Amino acid sequence: MKHSSWTISRLSLIVTLIAASAPLARADMIMDWNAKADAIATEKQILPAPHSRALSMMHVAMFEAVNAIDRRYAPYKLALSADRSTSREAAAAVAAHDVLLSLYPDLKPDLDAALTNSLAPIADGESKVAGISLGKESAMQIIALRANDGSAAPETYRPLTTPGAYVPTTVPLFSTVGATTPWVMTAGSQFRPGPPPALGSEVWTRDVNEIREVGSRSSPTRTPEQTTVGRFWFFVGARTYNPIVRQAAMAKGMDLVDCARLYALTSIAGNDALVAVFDAKYHYNFWRPITAIRNADLTSNAATPREASWLPLGDTPMHPEYPCAHCITSAAISTVLQTVVGDFGEFSLTSPTAPGVTRKWTRLQDYSDEVSNARIWAGFHYRFSTEIGKDMGRKIGALTVATQLRGVEAMAEPSR
Repeated sequence: MKHSSWTISRLSLIVTLIAASAPLARADMIMDWNAKADAIATEKQILPAPHSRALSMMHVAMFEAVNAIDRRYAPYKLALSADRSTSREAAAAVAAHDVLLSLYPDLKPDLDAALTNSLAPIADGESKVAGISLGKESAMQIIALRANDGSAAPETYRPLTTPGAYVPTTVPLFSTVGATTPWVMTAGSQFRPGPPPALGSEVWTRDVNEIREVGSRSSPTRTPEQTTVGRFWFFVGARTYNPIVRQAAMAKGMDLVDCARLYALTSIAGNDALVAVFDAKYHYNFWRPITAIRNADLTSNAATPREASWLPLGDTPMHPEYPCAHCITSAAISTVLQTVVGDFGEFSLTSPTAPGVTRKWTRLQDYSDEVSNARIWAGFHYRFSTEIGKDMGRKIGALTVATQLRGVEAMAEPSR
């Protein structure tokens, strides 16, 4: 009898451990396809804006598919329904595959192989078949939803010049992104800030002189640590925050549905952050430090001296300065994470632009603030631009969590 009780107790413990570990294993389906999308972006050198669009489409499709089975949260826009016996893993994998295939048809063999690997552990039967069908339907509807979102608009940026005068011939990036359809905002201009400070103002004088000193390639005031951090954050785009989202999901032991929701929320917030910041950037067309400092004599501000050969620590990104794009995305992501999961212990990141360096934080606020400081130390952004960018990002993150993919009780509330 004693042996029987011990056996039952041991079996109970085993079942409990399996049950505790199963949700995290299932959530790997979301994380694996996120990693696959990031790997494609790395291999194909996809720029941040189109990669953000791809991720948001993929993760919303995955969420809509698995949420149609559990009905745990309000959907984004799709009215899908499925039996609760439908395979969530199959639905998620097929939704991800089909969205990525629509964007990267040249990668069909690779994507098909990844799908085969994802589906292989799932037992054959009606549940799997239903999951595959549901994933296809979700992907198809999301692809249709974003078919005319403005992302294919031709680039028509007009370089400012006078007849016959040479100007640099590299066309700036992302000039059409601000006009694309957001996922959450009403328009790209919803959170457009006021103009940058006047060139004779105290704020301008303070901030341009700060970056002239600390952001210079040969700065004697920037510390070795600041130089390392500045170089670390030459790394941009969703590949800088997806690993952090993964660590948050793992720290909280999220199951597949909650993991799908978290990635969908961060992806659409990240996408809308880029829409908002490029709307503002091209609206104001404000000069970068390298331009301002080399032309400081044009401002008639005696407190901002000209340096004819000034260079930033890194190569300045090819788009207008105001506001800071890296700052808005990191603030939007950290706001979503803070609201959904809170601070979750130590998290870390590595960067291809600072080999051998690992940055670690225990607070999401510290991560966001480091990104902003790094753009000053790199010589790319004025401090006022980083603060404005963070404020915009916090607003977009808060709006995303307040209005999207909410608990099922939200479906009974009046629309906002």
